[in-house]
Amino acid sequence: MAFEKLGSFFGINDEDDFEETKPVTNTKQPKSDYSNNEKVVSMSTASEARTKGNSKIAIYQPRIYSDAKVIAKQLLNNKAVIVNFNNVNDEQSKRIVDFLTGTIFALNGEIKRVGEKIFLCTPPKFEIDGSIPDINE
Repeated sequence: MAFEKLGSFFGINDEDDFEETKPVTNTKQPKSDYSNNEKVVSMSTASEARTKGNSKIAIYQPRIYSDAKVIAKQLLNNKAVIVNFNNVNDEQSKRIVDFLTGTIFALNGEIKRVGEKIFLCTPPKFEIDGSIPDINE
């Protein structure tokens, strides 16, 4: 009884003559979602392939303190950065190194002096192996 009420509400009756309707045949076959020519790759695999093949090292030579923000953005984008302080006085260099050290600490990365006024800053997925001995030693 409940089905009859629902059927009449939606316009479906047992008395309808369904034999008069002809089935519609489609001459074109619909394309499947995954044809043989398509390659399906999981999202994590695709992103790993992009990050593995495109590791980059940026090189910066800051002139003012505000350039530290640009360098920090590169680190946040998982790029290693070589920073050359030849065009900055010692006071500004110390301030920029302090800022970058805080950024590196927050990212769990690494910062290492590779020259007299040159530093290598790396995000967490990079490893720094080896060291350059000082000439004065």
